[in-house]
Amino acid sequence: MSENNISNKQNAEQQAPQAEAAVVETATPKAPVAKVETAHDDFDWSVDKRNVSSYSKEEKEKYDQTYDSTFKVFEENSLLTGTVVGLTNTDVVINIGFKSDGLISLNEFRDLPGLKIGDEVEVLVVEKEDRDGNLHLSRKQARQKRAWEKIVEVYKTGEVVTGTVTSKTKGGLIVDVYGMETFLPGSQIDVKPVTDYDQFVGKTMEFKVVKVNETIRNAVVSHKALIESDIEQQRVDIISKLEKGQVLEGTIKNITDFGAFIDLGGLDGLLYITDISWGRISHPSEVLQMDQKINVVVLDFDDEKRRISLGYKQLTPHPWDTLPATITEGAKVKGKVVNIEDYGAFLEIMPGVEGLVHVSEISWASTPINAKEFFKLGEEYEAVVVTLSKEERKMSLSIKQLTEDPWSTIETKFPVESRHKGIVKNITPYGVFVELETGIGGMIHISDLSWIKRFNHPSEYTKVGNEIDVVILGIDKDNRKLSLGHKQIEEDPWNTFETIFPINSIHEGTVVKKDDKGATVQLQYGLEAYAPARHLRTEDEKPINVEDVKEFMIIEFDRSEKRILVSHTRVWEKAQAEEKQAVVREKKEEADKTRKAVKNIQGKVEKATLGDLGALAELREKLKQSEGGEEKSAQ
Repeated sequence: MSENNISNKQNAEQQAPQAEAAVVETATPKAPVAKVETAHDDFDWSVDKRNVSSYSKEEKEKYDQTYDSTFKVFEENSLLTGTVVGLTNTDVVINIGFKSDGLISLNEFRDLPGLKIGDEVEVLVVEKEDRDGNLHLSRKQARQKRAWEKIVEVYKTGEVVTGTVTSKTKGGLIVDVYGMETFLPGSQIDVKPVTDYDQFVGKTMEFKVVKVNETIRNAVVSHKALIESDIEQQRVDIISKLEKGQVLEGTIKNITDFGAFIDLGGLDGLLYITDISWGRISHPSEVLQMDQKINVVVLDFDDEKRRISLGYKQLTPHPWDTLPATITEGAKVKGKVVNIEDYGAFLEIMPGVEGLVHVSEISWASTPINAKEFFKLGEEYEAVVVTLSKEERKMSLSIKQLTEDPWSTIETKFPVESRHKGIVKNITPYGVFVELETGIGGMIHISDLSWIKRFNHPSEYTKVGNEIDVVILGIDKDNRKLSLGHKQIEEDPWNTFETIFPINSIHEGTVVKKDDKGATVQLQYGLEAYAPARHLRTEDEKPINVEDVKEFMIIEFDRSEKRILVSHTRVWEKAQAEEKQAVVREKKEEADKTRKAVKNIQGKVEKATLGDLGALAELREKLKQSEGGEEKSAQ
């Protein structure tokens, strides 16, 4: 405890009895007593036992002012510089020139391990007098206040500060700047994404204060802002010196599907995938790697947008300019399929040199070929160079010309009326395309598939990939087409059918198809006929359904059109007519017999007797009845 505190304590102890007496006298009022003069009434009580006079009021005020002037005047929450006047195991005694000294916990001086008496430190006056009457000081709050003032100042001036990363927190790091904790977001650590925050804990780095909150005294710092500032300056320097065609060294910092970003030392440039290689590549990673250092050429740049287009393949000559002399028209080359279109495929003969194989140059066959089904990306093919133009950098190739044109000897190998086997390659609504051998094929018209059946579509008879027998019907060498037939393998059965199925003949048939207009009926030998709806009426008026077996009459037979019309109605109508005719014939025969009998009797009897006349009348009556029956039948 200081001397001032001890002196104040002694004075308080001396004054305590007097104060107590005064309190007692005040608390116990007495009745007025008559004054009795004594020998001591004239004693000068202003003189103490040491023969020292007390001060007058004016003198006391004068000395109080002199005493008070020895102390500093300050307000609470103000920053002052104090002197260490004492050290204990737990506290530090600080003299700031006040009537009493202040105590501060030793924990607030952990950053000053060599603290000793006489050292000066900055403290904050929290309270001049707390509830215990002591002076309340704080070095920690003084450091925080001073740190905040500095942080606000550097935020306004943009000055760079140095801080130490003390710990990791959610979303970033805690940085000690001037003794105050600030927040460093993860996105503000570096220009590159950072996933491992622990590597920065304990490091001392430079920062820029980017945000402050005066209300809660919170500050946000950024290390990325300093890097970007440096990069921006480097970018300005680089752009000011850029020229088209200039070759620069850079480092690959990012690879995407469309290209690669190159770090030119503070400035990024974009290398498009089309400018990486003269040949076709599907992804930049086929040629480039992350962090790889390469030389690139400046193709174009924009000062305002600060965009730079770079080239890599441009550092080497164009392959068309160094095309080998062995690649000429008629030469055989080998290439890889790098692109497929509807009209053909592009083969890469060497990086940057491509040739087109048109669909017409794939096969000698005249059947259409789908390039996207024939070719596969990455496959290699041998071809013949058909045309070549170095100036236009174009080349056309042919695969079919690797073999002899089979159409040059078509008449010898496939003469008309010769028979062969082929494979069904394609089916259309009007016919079937058949390949006899590679490059040779033709079409079977739908009408030439069968002698006896009519098909709505060729797929009802055969399928793609099936083997089929054909007859060469005709050769069109100019258009490279063969006319084929399948039914011609057998003789035309309609010559025989004409005798088997004459008009009005009746045959058993099965209904295989039916619609509103009529029904298709299958007869013997697989032959099909057609029955119009009006000829499907039955005797009992019941409908005829599919798979019903009935008798049908041939009502039309057209050999040239291969058409047969049949009728079920005519069958039972004919039977009814024949039955009526049989009855008429029977009655007519009976009438003829009666006439003959009458004539015989008339010739034998010369004279009529009464009995004869009766018999004659009976015969005449029968004759009339017979004639009447014939007339009714005729009607």
